[in-house]
Order: sequence, then C-alpha cells, then structure tokens
Amino acid sequence: MTVYKRLLQYMKPYWWRILIAALASAAYGGLDAGFAYMVEPLLKKIFVTKDIFIFSILPFAIILIFVFRGTCRYFNDYFMRTAAQLAVQDVRNEVFRKSVFLDLRFFHQNQTGSLMSRIVNDVAMMQDGVGGVITGVFKDFIGFVSLLGVIFYRDWQLAAISILVIPLSIYPAQVLGKKIKINARKGQDETGGFASILQESLSGIKVVKAFSLENIMIDHFTRANLKFYEYTRKLIKYMFLSSPIIEFITSLGIAAVVFFGGSKVMAGKLSAPEFFSFITAMALVYSPMKRMISAYGEVQRCLGASERVFEIIDARPEIIDAPNGYTLTPDDNRVEFKNVSFKYQDDYILSDVSLVAEKGQAVALVGPSGGGKSTLVSLIARFFDTSEGQIFIGSHEVREITKGSLMNHIALVDQETILFHDTVANNIRHGKPGATDNEIIKAAQAAYAHDFIMEMPDGYETSIGDRGVRLSGGQRQRLCIARAILKNAPILILDEATSALDTESEQMVQKALDNLIVNRTTFVIAHRLSTVLNADKIIVLDNGRILESGTHYDLIRNNGLYSRLCSAQFNNEPAQLDMQ
Repeated sequence: MTVYKRLLQYMKPYWWRILIAALASAAYGGLDAGFAYMVEPLLKKIFVTKDIFIFSILPFAIILIFVFRGTCRYFNDYFMRTAAQLAVQDVRNEVFRKSVFLDLRFFHQNQTGSLMSRIVNDVAMMQDGVGGVITGVFKDFIGFVSLLGVIFYRDWQLAAISILVIPLSIYPAQVLGKKIKINARKGQDETGGFASILQESLSGIKVVKAFSLENIMIDHFTRANLKFYEYTRKLIKYMFLSSPIIEFITSLGIAAVVFFGGSKVMAGKLSAPEFFSFITAMALVYSPMKRMISAYGEVQRCLGASERVFEIIDARPEIIDAPNGYTLTPDDNRVEFKNVSFKYQDDYILSDVSLVAEKGQAVALVGPSGGGKSTLVSLIARFFDTSEGQIFIGSHEVREITKGSLMNHIALVDQETILFHDTVANNIRHGKPGATDNEIIKAAQAAYAHDFIMEMPDGYETSIGDRGVRLSGGQRQRLCIARAILKNAPILILDEATSALDTESEQMVQKALDNLIVNRTTFVIAHRLSTVLNADKIIVLDNGRILESGTHYDLIRNNGLYSRLCSAQFNNEPAQLDMQ
C-alpha cells in the first residue's frame, strides 16, 4: 500500500472536494442503513396496525428518498472523481516535467514509445483506480459499516453468522489481486512495446514506404499487440474470476442466515417483520462488501501502472549542478579537453583526447563514422559527463558551471533537424524566447531562409507540420541555423550543419555560417571537407582517438588519413571511408 498511499498524497490539495464527497457518501450510506432499519416498523404499521396514513404517504416518501439518494451519489461521484482527475493531472505534469530534465543516457536506454505509454496509458489507468476505486470504496465502506450496525442491532447472533463469510473472501481476493497486478504491469510493458513500434513506423513512414516495409511493420505490430492481448486476457480472467468466488462465499452466509433465522421465526423467537428487516439489511451489506472486494483487484491494477509511472518520477539525473555553480560570462570562450575519455556502458567511445580551441577559433572534426566526433561535442554541452579527464570552458571545468549557464552559452545545429509542430516564427524563436519579430526576420535572413518563408501561405505564421514535414530538408536545416543565429551564443557547435543542403543552398548557408562564427569559438563536424578547408584547426578522429591535428595544408603535407580522405573527395574517387 506504500505506492497507493503515495498516490493519495497527490489528492491533498483537493481536500475540500473530498470532504464534500465524504459528506455526500455518508448520507448515501446512511440512507441504505435507514431504509433497512425502517423495514420492520413500516411492515408492522401497514400490515399489522393497518395505518392508512403511513401507507398513503409511503410512495411519496420513497420518491423523495431516492431523489435525495441520487443527489448524494451525484455529489459523491462528481467531487471525488474531479479530485482524482486533478490529482492524476498533477501526476502527469510531474512525470513530464521530471522526464524532460533527465539525462540523454536515460532516453538512450528507454524507448520513446514506452515513455509515451507511461505518460498516457499508465496515468490513465491510475486515474481509473484513484477516481473509481476511491469513490466506490468511500461510499461502500460507509454503507457497509452502517448496515453492519443495523443487522447487529436487529439480531447479533444472525449478524455474527452472516459476517463469518467475510474472512473467507480475503484470501482469494489477495491471491487474485497479486495476479492482477503482475499481469497489469506486464500488459502495460507490452503497451509500451507496440507504442514504440507505432511511433517508429509513423515517424519513419517515408523509409517504410521507400523500402516496402509495410508488411514487416504490420507483422511486428501484430505480434506485439498479440502479446498485449495475452496479458490482458489473463488480467480480465483474474479480475472477473473474483465475482463467482465471492458470490459462492456470500451464498454460504445467506443460506446459513435463512436456515437459522427461519428456525427462530418458526419457533416464535423472532417476528416475521424483524426477520425481513434483517434479511434486507444483510442483502444490502453484501452488495458493498462485494464491490469493495472487486475494487481490490482494480486497486492492484492501478498499482501496477503507478509503479511504472513512479519509476520515471523517481529517476534522478546523473548530471546535476554543483553547489554554488559558476555562471559563464561572454568572455569564457576558450574550450580545452584534458585527457578526456568517455565510455558508454563498457565500450570506450573516446580515449585520452586532449585539444584546445582558443577564443574565436574554428575547430573542425573529421574522420570515419563512429570515430567519436558527435560524442566529443556532446561532452562540451554536458549532455554526458566524461568518464575520465576534464573539459574546461574559460578557466572553469564544465562540472563547476551551472547547466542553465552552460546551455545559454552554446548554440547547436545538429545533423538531425529537430523542429516542432508550430509556426515558422515560433520554431526560430526557440533560440531566444521572447525575441521580437524583427529579430526573427534578421536571423532568417542571415540563414538565407527569409525568401522561402515569405513564399509560404502565411509567411512566418505558417505551421510547418510534425517535425517540419511540410518543408524540404534544406529548408528545415536553414530554420535550425536561423534558430542558432538568433541565440547568439559565444560557443557554436555545427554537427553536419549543411548535410541536408543542395550545392546552391550550401553556398548561401556557408556564407551565413562564415559570418556567424566570427568572434565565436566554433566546433564543426563536416562530411564535406570543402566546408572546413579554412578552419583554424582540423582534428582527425578515428576509433575515439586523435590521429592528426593541424591546418588543412599541414595535414595534407603529413600524407596521413586526412590527406587520403581529401584525395577521395576532391578527385571524385570512390570514398574508402564513410565520413558521416
């Protein structure tokens, strides 16, 4: 119950809603007890003393009681469920807030579809548990206790016989509850699996179609969906298996009460109206009891989902600010790597890397695929922490710098053009929240994006679609460059920034980048070596190690790996190494 208690903590801010629901629930449960209690005197007055007045007003009283009862149930359900909805909304907000602040390593280890499933499906299941279960248990518990009072008041001996079945129902409820929780958890895991397949298939639909992968993806999705069905089938089996078991157990109590109570009536120890009043109360007692036992299974289902959600909330970022962290100044532009190594799990991606980028220098990183170029620049932004060695910006090691200051100090144009389903202006404005329209236009002009933007239906207010699907690759890249230009950060990272551009667009953007890197410390990862010929320093990486370092002309004279790569590209020979 630790998990459920934790879940209930989210309902504290909405105590007044719960209080109203509790009062309505008390009235609702009290009416059931009152109805059961009044059966005996009403039967006597109507059928024994022939009280015409009581008989004549009874239909109106019944209508009023049921109207009041329905109103109480409405207030109970409405305020309890809205409190639960608000609480679960807070949970969903916290899950998302915590997840976006987690390290990149966390997202590398968890599928996007699985995380989406937790935020959407698991939280929805929590909502059902918190709203429906608490509402039912609250109402049913009060009614159950009230009705117990009535039956013990009527005949404590028969009441004792009738409640003997309650302990018998606890064990099967616990056994079934555990199975429900296990299968609910496994079912939600499978939901994350086919959600990941769905996300990958739809976001990569162009590749799916280009390689005729439709049937393969359908097969993957169908098999994942079948696994989900298997766990769901077991979940349904155990959830509804409790009903016939509880019905059988309660039948034992009813049968015993009918036998012993009927014997007392025939022996003259109990009147028929009293016996009918007791039977009515007992039947009403069993109804909330059965609902509470069924709710236990729903609670276990809710707990299975809650555990998956709390795993995200409890996850702690590995990369945190140091106490009294340093805030960078515009003059902190020098970047130095000192004997830096980085490993992902057990494999080293970088080994003993040392290099210096002086203030205002442009440093190009080239080399074969998998050489560690993107990892190296990711360490500057502290997307990951080094396994060994240190990285300095200015005179401060990156671990001593606040993350907010570090992010404000660096502008990134990645090889993957990440844009959001928003307007052109807002996508550029992400580089500087609060930027004016004039600043956005200037940034777009510098990135040679203004002309094509003005040709769009609504100009800068045009929605670009999911991930910029309505733009060409070159247009998306130029918007990302405009975003980086607008940020105007002292350190610039260009990871294949011109990879998606055609020759004409590349020439335009290269001019913009040439202007942009002035007085900025720039790291450039380039596929086309023609774009880095004028770099102040070229670093050649292979298998995580620096093989060569120098200017273009120095490296050509060395006749090493860089020279061979240049020959392959500039002489139009088939490249022997993949430069991406």
